[in-house]
Amino acid sequence: MSYAGGTYDVIVVGAGHAGVEAALASARMGVNTLMVTINLDMVAFMPCNPSIGGPAKGHVVREIDALGGEMGRNIDKTFIQMRMLNTGKGPAVHALRAQADKFSYQHTMKETMEKEEKLTLRQGMVDRLLVENGECVGIVTQTGTEYRAKSVVLTTGTYLRGKVIMGELMYESGPNNQQPSVKLAEHLRELGFDLVRFKTGTPPRVHKDTIDFSKTEIQPGDDTPKFFSYETKGSDNEQLPCWLTYTSLDTHQIINDNLHRAPMFSGVIEGTGPRYCPSIEDKIVRFADKPKHQIFLEPEGKNTKEYYVQGLSTSLPEDVQLAVLRSIPGMEKVEMMRNGYAIEYDAMVPTQLWPSLETKRLPGLFTAGQINGTSGYEEAAGQGIMAGINAARKVQGKEAVVLSRSQGYIGVLIDDLVTKGTNEPYRLLTSRAEYRLLLRHDNADLRLTEIGHEIGLVSEDRYAAFLRKKELVEQEIERLKAAKVKPSEINVLLESVGSAPIQDGSTLLTILRRPEVTYGLVEKLSPSEAELDEEMKEQVEIQIKYAGYIEKQLGHVERLQKMEQKKIPENIEYEDIHGLAMEARQKLNKIRPISIGQASRISGVTPADISILLVYLEHYNRVTAAKGTA
Repeated sequence: MSYAGGTYDVIVVGAGHAGVEAALASARMGVNTLMVTINLDMVAFMPCNPSIGGPAKGHVVREIDALGGEMGRNIDKTFIQMRMLNTGKGPAVHALRAQADKFSYQHTMKETMEKEEKLTLRQGMVDRLLVENGECVGIVTQTGTEYRAKSVVLTTGTYLRGKVIMGELMYESGPNNQQPSVKLAEHLRELGFDLVRFKTGTPPRVHKDTIDFSKTEIQPGDDTPKFFSYETKGSDNEQLPCWLTYTSLDTHQIINDNLHRAPMFSGVIEGTGPRYCPSIEDKIVRFADKPKHQIFLEPEGKNTKEYYVQGLSTSLPEDVQLAVLRSIPGMEKVEMMRNGYAIEYDAMVPTQLWPSLETKRLPGLFTAGQINGTSGYEEAAGQGIMAGINAARKVQGKEAVVLSRSQGYIGVLIDDLVTKGTNEPYRLLTSRAEYRLLLRHDNADLRLTEIGHEIGLVSEDRYAAFLRKKELVEQEIERLKAAKVKPSEINVLLESVGSAPIQDGSTLLTILRRPEVTYGLVEKLSPSEAELDEEMKEQVEIQIKYAGYIEKQLGHVERLQKMEQKKIPENIEYEDIHGLAMEARQKLNKIRPISIGQASRISGVTPADISILLVYLEHYNRVTAAKGTA
């Protein structure tokens, strides 16, 4: 028995970090959007680490913000600590990381969503999709209610056939003891989708008053915090410190003595876990030569005594977890408030997706977040905003927006997933991006604000401010290029920072290229008449100092763009292409790349295969053109 619950343009299933970005993007683009989630109290919930950002992940948050998304604004409102990481290295790897007040984060995000005019929130369990004429046209909930739409976005996280595992204990559950989504997972299999079983985990939470902080090292936030959103100009948020301690030899002994009770080693866990976020038992086994591992104690919020034990993700039995905790300096008398656990779940094999995140098998259905095999809130949110944008553009009859690998880490993330797939929960790393120097934390707005404005997610006021910033930066670089100084005017300043004196006159731009010279030093000598804020000054300095490297990477991008522009028709029959290796045919048939550039990145497709494909395409295009003029 079913009844009609309403018709919308876009339906988003799930309200985690992918779901909220997808729903907000869709609604803000002017299409009527419905979000359906199992529990409205869990909107933007952080089931694991109460933090946002870090290497590559922080870049993604900046990119989401530049496109007009919400994650950056929300963490700037609710952070309890902000730190810029890797400041001793080059700007390509500078990364902002924030500790969140996890409760404030989710409540603030829910409030934002409730205020969004074209967004409707509903609590409900989605059991299946509505499919008509080979297209997805809506959803059916557990109560039999049918909601119809022209696009559906699945952002189900770790809920699909979720199973919590702790020692010998196993039960069906989503994260944090929420209901799992079982029937939808079965329905996706019935529709012919290829699903895999993945695993992730979370550490115990402990009571603040039972920690001896005198045995740990304080980790404070930055004195002058920077922000994720380009719109945030300041904050009076009180910052709370984190604390560093280490595992001990006793910790390692306790774990080794109980490996037979660890689900990961006893064969209870079927799913593949994340390589870059291993459990503590996995770390002890894999790195047996290491005498200790870092453990960070992180507050979960201003109004709670719960502390997150970062670095101690585990699925060991409860009694072993407590013994492990009490073997760590500073936690000898600690009280555990929540147990750590592992969670297994179903995920979509991501090579079943187009770069727009629409499924190849079922037009009208998009997927984003952990359902696509990723780990991490930021990776989920990056996919979420793109899926929301493309679901809305499908409704509007517009072409999908696909970010290239040279435009953003979001482009790298999605291209890696849809082109290469993943055999473990995927985590974004700076090393995955071949254009790291172009994809910096500081310049996400210069890369993506134009796109955000064009699709309707960046306001006119914000766009005008962006154009002004761009103009001022360009003007200041030109001013420094023209401004000349004599040795008598600058040598004392140069000597004060250990830089060699100049013998003849020089431009300020040439001086600023020196590693030890900062914009601040140049400014002392010749302040700009324009009012430049700190972000603009940073942009001027980076663009001048790294001009040669940036130019080299841009040249490489330009060459590769020619490959991306060589489109492959959807109806190409790879079996008809003589000379292609068998593996190449199989992979090309499976992935169905949209361009020669994407084809060249498929594992198993060789340069020789690409040459054959190029020759075939040239012939194919000639024949097609001849037929068109006949």
